[in-house]
Amino acid sequence: MRIWKARGATVSLTNPAVNGYTTDDLMERELPLARTTRPTIVTLLIGANDIVRGRDAVQYRAQLRRILVELVDAGVARSAIYGLPQPDWSVSPSAAGFGTPEALRARIVEFNAILREEVLGADGIYIDLFPLMRKQADAGMLAPDGLHPSAAALAEWAATLAERIPTTRMGP
Repeated sequence: MRIWKARGATVSLTNPAVNGYTTDDLMERELPLARTTRPTIVTLLIGANDIVRGRDAVQYRAQLRRILVELVDAGVARSAIYGLPQPDWSVSPSAAGFGTPEALRARIVEFNAILREEVLGADGIYIDLFPLMRKQADAGMLAPDGLHPSAAALAEWAATLAERIPTTRMGP
C-alpha cells in the first residue's frame, strides 16, 4: 500500500487470504466479500493448496472459471482482475511430503498456466511473477515457516506489481 500511496493513490486494502485455503474455500468464504467491498482491483493467486489436496487440472480450471464469473457478477471489472502465479514452493523444506521437487514444480507450472489462460480468457490481466518467484525460491527466500515467501520476497512482488498496476485502479 505504501508504494501506491506514495504515488498519490487512495488505497484501502481488504486481504481475505488465509493460509491453507483452496479454491473451494475462496469461493465459500472470500468471494462474498467482493459484493460488499466493491473492489477496484482484485489479485487472484490460488492453487497451491488445490495441488496439495490432489485436485487435478480439470477440476482446478473449472473452479477458476466459477471464481472469475462470480467476481464479474459481483461487479468487478474484468480488466481489474489480476491473476498472479503461485510461487515455486517445490524446493521448500515443507514440500517434501508432497512429491519430488521436479514433479511439484511441473504441477505448479501447469496450474499457473491454467490460471493464466483462464484470467486472460475472462479479459483479465495476468502478471507473470513466476521467473522472479523461481529465483527467490532457488535463493531460499522463505519465511520462518519454511514454506511461504519471506518479507523481502513479498516486497519484491509488491514493487513489481506497483510497476504493472496503474494507480488509476486504486480508487478516487
